[in-house]
Amino acid sequence: MKKPFITQIRIKLLVIFLIIFSINSQAQVEAQKQKSEFWQHVQFGGGIGLSFGSNYFSGTLAPSAIYRFDDMFAAGVGVSVTYGKEKYFYENIIVGTSIIGLFNPISQIQISAEFEQLYVNRSYENSIFLDDEYWYPGLYIGAGFNTGPVTMGIRFDVLYDSERSIYANAYNPFVRFYF
Repeated sequence: MKKPFITQIRIKLLVIFLIIFSINSQAQVEAQKQKSEFWQHVQFGGGIGLSFGSNYFSGTLAPSAIYRFDDMFAAGVGVSVTYGKEKYFYENIIVGTSIIGLFNPISQIQISAEFEQLYVNRSYENSIFLDDEYWYPGLYIGAGFNTGPVTMGIRFDVLYDSERSIYANAYNPFVRFYF
């Protein structure tokens, strides 16, 4: 009589195991499906900048990623690194992060709001100038023409400080791309 009882327990344990395994498998399939749906809305891109003259060079690399909520709204984050040098005057390294929000009221027009926090490290070759190290925030409102993966436009820094900004004025042109 003990064998049928043990067999019944084994069958019940096997059924419980199969139910748990089935539920776990279904949960993993759903998690994988949600994960792949998330990445379908993520776009990578950013910007590259070069500026040079007879005695000046500046280069910027600014990768970023956005999450496109729908055809009109997107938000994302980015990082940037800039190296600049004016011969016989100064050399700087600027490292920063940013948070950006994008709004496309129609597919060709893009409105943006961006907060950028930069760490500026500037060293001068002439000792009459003091080397400089500081944090600089920027809050930009921008508008651009969107041509698919590329947007060109202009942005305005509402926190612009002519003494500390790395830009010559509060208006800055931009080229932004996301794929």
